[in-house]
Amino acid sequence: MLDYFAATLLVGGAAFMLLAAIGVARMPDLFMRMQTSTKANTLGIAGVLMGAALHFADAASSARALLIIAFVYITAPVAAHLIARAAYLIGVPVWEQTRKDEWHEKQAAAGDQPPSNPTY
Repeated sequence: MLDYFAATLLVGGAAFMLLAAIGVARMPDLFMRMQTSTKANTLGIAGVLMGAALHFADAASSARALLIIAFVYITAPVAAHLIARAAYLIGVPVWEQTRKDEWHEKQAAAGDQPPSNPTY
């Protein structure tokens, strides 16, 4: 029974990573691509590592898997946020159908010079 649960976690994690790859290929701009790759990939990595930990079923493998999951959950969102912020500040264009850009509006209201963005 434990093998079936491990296999389910492995297949589910691989499916989330596949969805992340499809999202990166299909999303229209950098910011959406980063969002899909970060969210789906972290969940996929957690599923694969938890499945591997259940498959090997020893304390050393489980501890390593949990530490890797914790490291990925801590670092991936922070890295994606910093990369997206840097891209926004240098003026990487957003998708033309983006409806609201709150940061641009907030900077303009404060009197700061918002980044030049060709879509606005």
